[in-house]
Amino acid sequence: MKVLHLISGGDTGGAKTHIISLVKELNKLIDAKVICFIRDTFYYDALEAGINIEVFEQKKRSDMSVIGRLEDEINREGYDIIHCHGARANFIAMFLKNKVKKPMLTTIHSDYKLDFKDNFYKRIVYTAINSIALKSFDYYIAISNTFKEMMESRGFKGDKIFTVYNGIDLESHMDYVPKEEFLERYDIPGRGKLIVGIIARLDAVKDHETFIKAANKVIQKRKDVIFLIAGTGNDERRLKLLVEEMGIGDYIYFLGYVEDQYSFFNTIDVNVLTSISESFPYVILEGARLKKTVISTNVGGINQLIKNGYNGWLIDVGDSNALAEKIIFLMENQEDIKTMGENLYESVRQNFSSKNMAEEHHKIYKQILECRR
Repeated sequence: MKVLHLISGGDTGGAKTHIISLVKELNKLIDAKVICFIRDTFYYDALEAGINIEVFEQKKRSDMSVIGRLEDEINREGYDIIHCHGARANFIAMFLKNKVKKPMLTTIHSDYKLDFKDNFYKRIVYTAINSIALKSFDYYIAISNTFKEMMESRGFKGDKIFTVYNGIDLESHMDYVPKEEFLERYDIPGRGKLIVGIIARLDAVKDHETFIKAANKVIQKRKDVIFLIAGTGNDERRLKLLVEEMGIGDYIYFLGYVEDQYSFFNTIDVNVLTSISESFPYVILEGARLKKTVISTNVGGINQLIKNGYNGWLIDVGDSNALAEKIIFLMENQEDIKTMGENLYESVRQNFSSKNMAEEHHKIYKQILECRR
Protein backbone atom coordinates (compact mmCIF):
# COMPACT_ATOMS: atom_id res chain seq x y z
CA MET A 1 0.00 0.00 0.00
CA LYS A 2 1.26 3.49 -0.90
CA VAL A 3 -0.07 6.62 0.80
CA LEU A 4 0.92 10.19 0.02
CA HIS A 5 0.62 12.75 2.82
CA LEU A 6 0.27 16.44 1.91
CA ILE A 7 0.94 19.21 4.42
CA SER A 8 1.90 22.89 4.32
CA GLY A 9 5.39 22.45 5.74
CA GLY A 10 5.28 25.60 7.84
CA ASP A 11 3.84 23.58 10.68
CA THR A 12 5.19 23.66 14.22
CA GLY A 13 4.06 22.23 17.54
CA GLY A 14 1.44 19.50 17.57
CA ALA A 15 0.89 19.25 13.81
CA LYS A 16 4.60 18.68 13.20
CA THR A 17 4.82 16.11 15.99
CA HIS A 18 1.73 14.30 14.69
CA ILE A 19 2.96 13.88 11.10
CA ILE A 20 6.49 12.87 12.04
CA SER A 21 5.30 10.40 14.71
CA LEU A 22 2.62 8.96 12.41
CA VAL A 23 4.62 8.57 9.21
CA LYS A 24 7.64 7.18 11.04
CA GLU A 25 5.47 4.35 12.42
CA LEU A 26 3.39 3.95 9.26
CA ASN A 27 6.52 3.20 7.27
CA LYS A 28 6.85 -0.02 9.26
CA LEU A 29 3.49 -1.09 7.80
CA ILE A 30 3.15 0.60 4.40
CA ASP A 31 4.99 2.86 1.95
CA ALA A 32 4.27 6.44 3.08
CA LYS A 33 5.69 9.66 1.68
CA VAL A 34 5.20 13.31 2.67
CA ILE A 35 5.12 16.26 0.27
CA CYS A 36 5.08 19.76 1.73
CA PHE A 37 4.92 23.19 0.09
CA ILE A 38 7.27 25.23 2.30
CA ARG A 39 10.91 24.43 3.05
CA ASP A 40 11.13 25.11 6.77
CA THR A 41 11.90 23.46 10.13
CA PHE A 42 9.25 20.80 9.52
CA TYR A 43 11.06 19.55 6.42
CA TYR A 44 14.46 19.29 8.12
CA ASP A 45 13.05 17.63 11.24
CA ALA A 46 11.21 15.07 9.10
CA LEU A 47 14.40 14.33 7.16
CA GLU A 48 16.27 13.84 10.42
CA ALA A 49 13.58 11.39 11.55
CA GLY A 50 14.24 9.30 8.42
CA ILE A 51 10.97 10.18 6.69
CA ASN A 52 10.62 10.15 2.91
CA ILE A 53 9.77 13.81 2.32
CA GLU A 54 9.98 16.18 -0.62
CA VAL A 55 9.21 19.89 -1.07
CA PHE A 56 7.04 21.09 -3.97
CA GLU A 57 7.67 24.72 -3.20
CA GLN A 58 4.93 27.31 -3.71
CA LYS A 59 5.94 30.94 -4.29
CA LYS A 60 2.69 31.91 -2.53
CA ARG A 61 -0.58 30.24 -1.54
CA SER A 62 -2.17 30.99 -4.90
CA ASP A 63 0.67 29.28 -6.81
CA MET A 64 -1.15 26.31 -8.36
CA SER A 65 1.78 25.05 -10.42
CA VAL A 66 2.19 22.32 -7.78
CA ILE A 67 -1.05 20.67 -8.97
CA GLY A 68 0.57 19.40 -12.15
CA ARG A 69 3.64 18.18 -10.29
CA LEU A 70 1.46 16.32 -7.79
CA GLU A 71 -0.58 14.75 -10.59
CA ASP A 72 2.61 13.47 -12.25
CA GLU A 73 3.96 12.19 -8.92
CA ILE A 74 0.76 10.32 -8.07
CA ASN A 75 0.41 8.72 -11.51
CA ARG A 76 4.09 7.79 -11.70
CA GLU A 77 4.34 6.32 -8.19
CA GLY A 78 0.89 4.72 -8.08
CA TYR A 79 -0.30 6.00 -4.71
CA ASP A 80 -3.46 4.35 -3.40
CA ILE A 81 -4.63 7.14 -1.07
CA ILE A 82 -3.97 10.88 -0.73
CA HIS A 83 -4.02 11.99 2.93
CA CYS A 84 -4.07 15.72 3.67
CA HIS A 85 -3.34 17.77 6.78
CA GLY A 86 -4.30 21.42 7.21
CA ALA A 87 -5.90 24.25 5.25
CA ARG A 88 -3.23 24.69 2.55
CA ALA A 89 -3.11 20.98 1.70
CA ASN A 90 -6.92 20.79 1.72
CA PHE A 91 -7.12 23.69 -0.75
CA ILE A 92 -4.61 22.07 -3.12
CA ALA A 93 -6.39 18.70 -2.86
CA MET A 94 -9.68 20.30 -3.91
CA PHE A 95 -8.18 20.98 -7.36
CA LEU A 96 -6.12 17.80 -7.44
CA LYS A 97 -9.24 15.68 -6.94
CA ASN A 98 -10.43 16.46 -10.46
CA LYS A 99 -7.18 15.20 -11.94
CA VAL A 100 -6.46 11.97 -10.04
CA LYS A 101 -9.09 9.36 -9.23
CA LYS A 102 -7.78 8.36 -5.83
CA PRO A 103 -9.53 8.35 -2.44
CA MET A 104 -8.95 11.67 -0.70
CA LEU A 105 -8.72 11.77 3.09
CA THR A 106 -8.02 14.66 5.46
CA THR A 107 -7.32 14.79 9.19
CA ILE A 108 -9.26 17.30 11.29
CA HIS A 109 -6.57 18.46 13.70
CA SER A 110 -8.50 21.45 15.06
CA ASP A 111 -11.78 23.33 14.80
CA TYR A 112 -11.23 24.78 11.33
CA LYS A 113 -13.55 27.71 12.12
CA LEU A 114 -11.15 28.83 14.85
CA ASP A 115 -7.84 28.24 13.06
CA PHE A 116 -7.41 31.88 12.02
CA LYS A 117 -9.34 33.46 14.89
CA ASP A 118 -6.74 36.15 15.60
CA ASN A 119 -6.21 37.39 12.04
CA PHE A 120 -9.19 39.19 10.47
CA TYR A 121 -8.10 38.75 6.84
CA LYS A 122 -7.18 35.08 7.23
CA ARG A 123 -10.36 34.41 9.24
CA ILE A 124 -12.52 35.84 6.45
CA VAL A 125 -10.63 34.36 3.48
CA TYR A 126 -8.82 31.19 4.57
CA THR A 127 -11.55 29.89 6.86
CA ALA A 128 -14.10 30.24 4.05
CA ILE A 129 -11.80 28.54 1.52
CA ASN A 130 -10.97 25.69 3.88
CA SER A 131 -14.66 25.15 4.69
CA ILE A 132 -15.36 24.75 0.98
CA ALA A 133 -12.31 22.53 0.40
CA LEU A 134 -13.31 20.17 3.22
CA LYS A 135 -16.57 19.39 1.44
CA SER A 136 -14.64 17.87 -1.47
CA PHE A 137 -13.04 15.05 0.54
CA ASP A 138 -14.18 11.44 0.49
CA TYR A 139 -13.21 10.63 4.08
CA TYR A 140 -12.11 12.33 7.29
CA ILE A 141 -10.14 11.41 10.39
CA ALA A 142 -11.15 13.29 13.54
CA ILE A 143 -8.62 13.49 16.36
CA SER A 144 -11.38 12.96 18.94
CA ASN A 145 -15.00 11.84 19.16
CA THR A 146 -15.86 15.43 20.07
CA PHE A 147 -14.46 16.57 16.73
CA LYS A 148 -16.37 13.85 14.90
CA GLU A 149 -19.57 15.11 16.52
CA MET A 150 -18.60 18.66 15.54
CA MET A 151 -18.18 17.60 11.90
CA GLU A 152 -21.51 15.77 11.88
CA SER A 153 -23.26 18.82 13.34
CA ARG A 154 -21.90 20.82 10.38
CA GLY A 155 -23.37 18.48 7.80
CA PHE A 156 -20.54 16.00 7.21
CA LYS A 157 -21.64 12.37 6.93
CA GLY A 158 -20.83 10.33 10.03
CA ASP A 159 -20.09 7.14 8.08
CA LYS A 160 -17.27 8.97 6.28
CA ILE A 161 -15.60 10.13 9.51
CA PHE A 162 -13.15 7.94 11.44
CA THR A 163 -11.74 8.75 14.88
CA VAL A 164 -8.09 8.24 15.80
CA TYR A 165 -6.58 9.88 18.87
CA ASN A 166 -3.08 11.31 18.66
CA GLY A 167 -0.18 9.13 19.75
CA ILE A 168 3.43 9.90 20.56
CA ASP A 169 6.72 8.07 20.09
CA LEU A 170 7.89 7.27 23.60
CA GLU A 171 11.14 5.67 22.44
CA SER A 172 12.71 8.49 20.44
CA HIS A 173 15.51 10.52 21.98
CA MET A 174 14.60 13.70 23.86
CA ASP A 175 17.08 16.58 23.77
CA TYR A 176 16.88 18.81 26.81
CA VAL A 177 19.13 20.78 29.12
CA PRO A 178 19.11 20.62 32.94
CA LYS A 179 16.51 22.70 34.77
CA GLU A 180 19.10 25.09 36.20
CA GLU A 181 20.61 25.75 32.76
CA PHE A 182 17.18 26.45 31.24
CA LEU A 183 16.28 28.93 34.01
CA GLU A 184 19.67 30.60 33.70
CA ARG A 185 19.08 31.03 29.96
CA TYR A 186 16.19 33.39 30.75
CA ASP A 187 17.65 34.79 34.00
CA ILE A 188 14.81 33.30 36.07
CA PRO A 189 15.25 32.81 39.85
CA GLY A 190 13.53 29.45 40.28
CA ARG A 191 15.33 27.89 43.24
CA GLY A 192 12.91 26.64 45.89
CA LYS A 193 9.84 27.59 43.86
CA LEU A 194 7.11 25.56 42.22
CA ILE A 195 7.24 26.17 38.47
CA VAL A 196 3.97 26.20 36.54
CA GLY A 197 4.17 26.39 32.75
CA ILE A 198 2.10 26.72 29.62
CA ILE A 199 3.47 26.24 26.11
CA ALA A 200 1.16 27.31 23.29
CA ARG A 201 0.97 29.99 20.63
CA LEU A 202 -0.24 33.30 22.09
CA ASP A 203 -3.61 33.34 20.34
CA ALA A 204 -7.09 33.93 21.75
CA VAL A 205 -8.11 30.27 21.26
CA LYS A 206 -5.42 29.24 23.80
CA ASP A 207 -6.89 31.65 26.41
CA HIS A 208 -3.70 32.60 28.24
CA GLU A 209 -5.75 35.26 30.02
CA THR A 210 -7.26 32.53 32.21
CA PHE A 211 -3.73 31.28 32.99
CA ILE A 212 -2.63 34.80 34.01
CA LYS A 213 -5.74 35.45 36.11
CA ALA A 214 -5.22 32.14 37.92
CA ALA A 215 -1.56 33.00 38.47
CA ASN A 216 -2.58 36.30 40.04
CA LYS A 217 -4.92 34.49 42.45
CA VAL A 218 -2.17 32.03 43.43
CA ILE A 219 0.40 34.80 43.94
CA GLN A 220 -1.91 36.59 46.38
CA LYS A 221 -1.62 33.52 48.65
CA ARG A 222 1.80 32.06 47.87
CA LYS A 223 5.06 33.69 46.80
CA ASP A 224 7.06 30.48 46.32
CA VAL A 225 5.85 30.00 42.75
CA ILE A 226 6.68 31.26 39.26
CA PHE A 227 4.79 30.95 35.98
CA LEU A 228 6.40 30.40 32.57
CA ILE A 229 4.66 31.22 29.28
CA ALA A 230 6.35 29.76 26.17
CA GLY A 231 5.19 30.78 22.71
CA THR A 232 4.59 33.77 20.45
CA GLY A 233 1.51 35.07 18.70
CA ASN A 234 -0.86 37.91 17.99
CA ASP A 235 -2.05 38.13 21.61
CA GLU A 236 1.41 38.69 23.07
CA ARG A 237 1.28 42.46 23.56
CA ARG A 238 -2.15 42.38 25.22
CA LEU A 239 -1.12 39.58 27.58
CA LYS A 240 2.07 41.38 28.64
CA LEU A 241 0.05 44.52 29.35
CA LEU A 242 -2.36 42.45 31.45
CA VAL A 243 0.54 41.12 33.55
CA GLU A 244 1.90 44.64 33.92
CA GLU A 245 -1.49 46.01 35.01
CA MET A 246 -1.79 43.27 37.66
CA GLY A 247 1.71 44.06 38.93
CA ILE A 248 2.85 40.42 38.84
CA GLY A 249 5.73 40.71 36.38
CA ASP A 250 8.17 39.33 38.97
CA TYR A 251 6.31 36.01 38.93
CA ILE A 252 5.34 35.56 35.26
CA TYR A 253 7.97 35.14 32.53
CA PHE A 254 7.31 35.30 28.79
CA LEU A 255 9.92 33.10 27.13
CA GLY A 256 8.99 33.60 23.48
CA TYR A 257 9.31 30.64 21.10
CA VAL A 258 11.12 27.75 22.80
CA GLU A 259 12.70 25.52 20.18
CA ASP A 260 13.77 22.79 22.60
CA GLN A 261 10.34 22.12 24.11
CA TYR A 262 11.56 19.18 26.17
CA SER A 263 13.89 21.54 28.06
CA PHE A 264 10.78 23.52 28.96
CA PHE A 265 8.91 20.40 30.13
CA ASN A 266 11.96 19.23 32.08
CA THR A 267 12.01 22.56 33.93
CA ILE A 268 8.36 22.92 34.96
CA ASP A 269 6.60 21.04 37.75
CA VAL A 270 3.03 21.43 36.49
CA ASN A 271 1.93 21.58 32.84
CA VAL A 272 -1.13 23.75 32.13
CA LEU A 273 -3.41 24.07 29.11
CA THR A 274 -6.23 26.65 29.09
CA SER A 275 -7.48 26.31 25.50
CA ILE A 276 -11.03 27.13 24.46
CA SER A 277 -10.82 24.45 21.77
CA GLU A 278 -8.49 21.48 21.22
CA SER A 279 -8.66 18.08 19.56
CA PHE A 280 -6.20 15.90 21.49
CA PRO A 281 -3.14 18.09 22.06
CA TYR A 282 0.45 16.93 21.84
CA VAL A 283 1.51 19.41 24.51
CA ILE A 284 0.01 17.03 27.10
CA LEU A 285 1.58 13.93 25.52
CA GLU A 286 4.98 15.61 25.25
CA GLY A 287 4.83 16.67 28.89
CA ALA A 288 3.80 13.12 29.81
CA ARG A 289 7.07 11.79 28.37
CA LEU A 290 8.81 13.62 31.22
CA LYS A 291 6.08 12.60 33.69
CA LYS A 292 4.65 16.08 34.11
CA THR A 293 1.16 16.13 35.50
CA VAL A 294 -1.31 18.47 33.83
CA ILE A 295 -4.18 20.81 34.60
CA SER A 296 -6.23 21.30 31.43
CA THR A 297 -9.53 22.65 30.25
CA ASN A 298 -12.01 19.88 29.50
CA VAL A 299 -12.13 20.29 25.72
CA GLY A 300 -11.86 17.96 22.73
CA GLY A 301 -10.81 14.45 23.65
CA ILE A 302 -8.61 15.37 26.61
CA ASN A 303 -11.01 13.66 29.04
CA GLN A 304 -10.16 10.36 27.33
CA LEU A 305 -6.70 10.67 28.89
CA ILE A 306 -6.97 12.84 32.00
CA LYS A 307 -8.76 11.38 35.03
CA ASN A 308 -9.28 13.88 37.85
CA GLY A 309 -6.96 13.33 40.78
CA TYR A 310 -5.27 10.31 39.16
CA ASN A 311 -3.06 11.70 36.40
CA GLY A 312 -4.10 15.35 36.26
CA TRP A 313 -7.05 17.71 36.64
CA LEU A 314 -9.72 18.99 34.26
CA ILE A 315 -11.32 22.42 34.63
CA ASP A 316 -14.02 24.28 32.72
CA VAL A 317 -13.03 26.76 30.00
CA GLY A 318 -12.27 30.18 31.48
CA ASP A 319 -12.43 29.00 35.11
CA SER A 320 -9.42 30.80 36.59
CA ASN A 321 -10.69 30.12 40.12
CA ALA A 322 -10.59 26.35 39.60
CA LEU A 323 -7.16 26.55 37.99
CA ALA A 324 -5.80 28.56 40.92
CA GLU A 325 -7.33 26.11 43.41
CA LYS A 326 -5.70 23.12 41.68
CA ILE A 327 -2.30 24.83 41.58
CA ILE A 328 -2.50 25.68 45.29
CA PHE A 329 -3.63 22.11 46.04
CA LEU A 330 -0.53 20.75 44.28
CA MET A 331 1.69 23.24 46.08
CA GLU A 332 0.34 21.93 49.38
CA ASN A 333 0.53 18.27 48.27
CA GLN A 334 3.71 18.15 46.23
CA GLU A 335 4.06 14.36 46.49
CA ASP A 336 0.94 14.20 44.31
CA ILE A 337 2.77 16.02 41.50
CA LYS A 338 5.24 13.14 41.13
CA THR A 339 2.61 10.39 41.53
CA MET A 340 0.18 11.94 39.05
CA GLY A 341 2.98 12.55 36.56
CA GLU A 342 3.99 8.89 36.70
CA ASN A 343 0.36 7.86 36.28
CA LEU A 344 0.03 10.12 33.25
CA TYR A 345 3.09 8.55 31.62
CA GLU A 346 1.62 5.06 32.13
CA SER A 347 -1.75 6.14 30.71
CA VAL A 348 -0.03 7.45 27.58
CA ARG A 349 2.22 4.40 27.25
CA GLN A 350 -0.72 2.00 27.38
CA ASN A 351 -3.19 3.87 25.19
CA PHE A 352 -1.68 6.71 23.18
CA SER A 353 1.57 5.55 21.60
CA SER A 354 2.47 6.40 18.00
CA LYS A 355 2.45 2.64 17.28
CA ASN A 356 -1.24 2.44 18.23
CA MET A 357 -1.99 5.54 16.16
CA ALA A 358 -0.28 4.15 13.07
CA GLU A 359 -2.03 0.78 13.37
CA GLU A 360 -5.41 2.54 13.53
CA HIS A 361 -4.56 4.53 10.40
CA HIS A 362 -3.50 1.35 8.63
CA LYS A 363 -6.90 -0.24 9.40
CA ILE A 364 -8.68 2.84 8.04
CA TYR A 365 -6.64 2.84 4.83
CA LYS A 366 -7.46 -0.84 4.25
CA GLN A 367 -11.15 -0.21 4.90
CA ILE A 368 -11.21 2.70 2.42
CA LEU A 369 -9.55 0.62 -0.29
CA GLU A 370 -11.88 -2.33 0.33
CA CYS A 371 -14.88 0.01 -0.05
CA ARG A 372 -13.43 1.36 -3.29
CA ARG A 373 -13.01 -2.14 -4.69
